[in-house]
Amino acid sequence: MISKILFIGPMGAGKTTAITAVSDSEPITTEADNLDRAQSDKATTTVALDYGEIYLDEDSSVLLYGMPGQDRFDFMWPILAEGALGAVLLLDHSHPDAVAQLDHFLEAFAALVSCGALVVGVGRVQNSQDIGVYQAHLKAKGLALPVYATDVRHKQNVLLLIETLIANAELNEILER
Repeated sequence: MISKILFIGPMGAGKTTAITAVSDSEPITTEADNLDRAQSDKATTTVALDYGEIYLDEDSSVLLYGMPGQDRFDFMWPILAEGALGAVLLLDHSHPDAVAQLDHFLEAFAALVSCGALVVGVGRVQNSQDIGVYQAHLKAKGLALPVYATDVRHKQNVLLLIETLIANAELNEILER
């Protein structure tokens, strides 16, 4: 069995880092010089995709696809999203527009949101209460999606996001029967 999971979010949220933290193979990245320093002051950015794999056993694996975070590359989003089990949405709490970025990606991936196939990981939080703003925002929109404070550099943090997404997908499949 092969499952495909997307890592989505704005530039600088940690998609490449998350995939690198958990991939059992050397990740494939398409990093290029960042020409949009106003959006994120990092040296490089993903321009097509990141790709990694987690091997569960000899017949099962999880394919990890990191989406480019800049809107100018959004033509890649539906291509990469095809056949995905769900998505991990990564946000940077220190970004002043993090809640607006949440809304942007909820709209862009509405099909995954509507079936509960999305989990939110919020990085650069000072304490676990910081995620309350995202939980309240989702609740006000009538959405019940898992939200975690996360550090994408830590394998266990990223695995928790992936495991939650897979568990939700399995539960939703059972409920649809």
